[in-house]
Amino acid sequence: MEHRRKILLSVALTAGLVLSGAVPHPAAAAVPAGLTSPETSLLAATSVEGLSRSAASAIAGSAATTGFKFVDIPGAGVVLKANVIAPTEAGRHPVVILPASWGLNDLEYLAQARKLAEGGYVVVSYTPRGWWASGGEIDTAGPKDMADLSRVIDWTLANTAADPARIGAAGVSYGAGLSLLGSAFDKRIRVVAMMSGWTDLVYSLYSDQTRHRQSAGLLELAAALLGNSGPDLGGKLADFKANRNIGDVMSWARVRSPSTYLSQINDNAPAVLIANAWGDSFFPPNQLVDFYRGLTGPKRLELRPGDHAIAELGGIFGFENDVWTGVRAWFDQHLADRPAEPRPPVLIRPDNAATESYADWPALNTSTTRYGLGRIRPLDGTGLLGGAPTTGWTKSVPTDLDTTASGGVVLLTNGVAAFTNQRPSVWLPTVSRTRAGVWAAVRPSTALKIRGIPRVNLKLADAPAAGSLVAYLYDLDTLGTARLITHAPVTWSGAGDVDVALSAAAYDVPAGHSLTLVVDTVDPLYYDANDPGRTITIAGGSYLDLPTR
Repeated sequence: MEHRRKILLSVALTAGLVLSGAVPHPAAAAVPAGLTSPETSLLAATSVEGLSRSAASAIAGSAATTGFKFVDIPGAGVVLKANVIAPTEAGRHPVVILPASWGLNDLEYLAQARKLAEGGYVVVSYTPRGWWASGGEIDTAGPKDMADLSRVIDWTLANTAADPARIGAAGVSYGAGLSLLGSAFDKRIRVVAMMSGWTDLVYSLYSDQTRHRQSAGLLELAAALLGNSGPDLGGKLADFKANRNIGDVMSWARVRSPSTYLSQINDNAPAVLIANAWGDSFFPPNQLVDFYRGLTGPKRLELRPGDHAIAELGGIFGFENDVWTGVRAWFDQHLADRPAEPRPPVLIRPDNAATESYADWPALNTSTTRYGLGRIRPLDGTGLLGGAPTTGWTKSVPTDLDTTASGGVVLLTNGVAAFTNQRPSVWLPTVSRTRAGVWAAVRPSTALKIRGIPRVNLKLADAPAAGSLVAYLYDLDTLGTARLITHAPVTWSGAGDVDVALSAAAYDVPAGHSLTLVVDTVDPLYYDANDPGRTITIAGGSYLDLPTR
């Protein structure tokens, strides 16, 4: 059964590449020297490796490259499955190492590897340990994975026309994290392109002390179906779900966080490109901001609409894609020493506005406006959002009752929004005022340009010693449709105010629309720390700080 699952997934990947044009149909493909014929390749397709790699071989019709060669690379005590493609031109060439994403294998980057090779790069893609046919157990970007990456570089220098002074690493998701972490431990990595990766794995699992249910569940499912979890990953995921041994899980995650090694990365001074999505439900983008600002070498930050690995997905299937185009330009500039047009280092594409560029992250916003949360009106159960924070009022919400306000479904909600250019929405009258606090601002005559990380401060009255809340920021039109701009959960222990850093956003609230804040206690994206049958009381003095330009 497991073998059949792997075959089906590999067929899907290959079919996508064929349909996109990245892989010519075998019947129409020229057979490169040294490779089997299409008929022989189809006979080899009795295994997942044979089927997918026969299709990959058909890519190698370009005279500018050697074509794909599939190899076994000795890692740190295991064998890693890999493929290599290089220019045919004589001489030494810059190198790009591409570790595969979580749940995928070295076939993931076929289309982009070919483009890079045609551009003059030696490209080695590999399947990290514990996944598919590579040996060992999943190390989750731990020390063994770092040793493996260095072994892949050793093999590349020994077996290809690689220039040892010009080595880069790139990847999507898991491959992104491996590449950035690798630049801390191997000085030979001079350039990194990290797409949909993480810088702080603790934040990714426990942002604002709240466990992320759906994203961690999908990671666990992929490991069970396509990898060898072993006791290390399996044990940590079990502890995470049970909310036990939290310190051990966090320590394990810190070892696997590039932010832990920021000083080492700065000492090695690679050129680092970070490209992520505003709505990344696996690795929310706030973690990237401080890391990016802490980098002292050449750097670039790009944020676009979408969810995890959505913005770069088209490039995986060989379509024109601005993320991958930017990655190739980054390597051309910093690895191949090719002239490049000067560009501001921060690029953002708002959810509903044209692309913008800035000199640094703080330049996104020119001011921060404080919106006080006002007394709830008895007529419609809504309070005013705006003006100075007021006191003398409270709003209680139950701990175990959900509302229609929601962060959506991991990958799907924000992923679909990236393609439709429509943010997920609810009809605000359906948000129960007995289950949530709702505050709406007056409708301005000009557009409100949100840029940065909104923050909510909630004063709690007689709050439980531990609990969770979820805050949602909406764009409310005149017909009651509320489009989700950003949201975040928060969990606390002990008395005091609760500060919620909403996920970074770039969104223009149109003139005549109302900025609206909803606070409730349940969202299926997250675990909560609430006891059932209780209430949490929000009190006067609470406010929203909104960065705008």
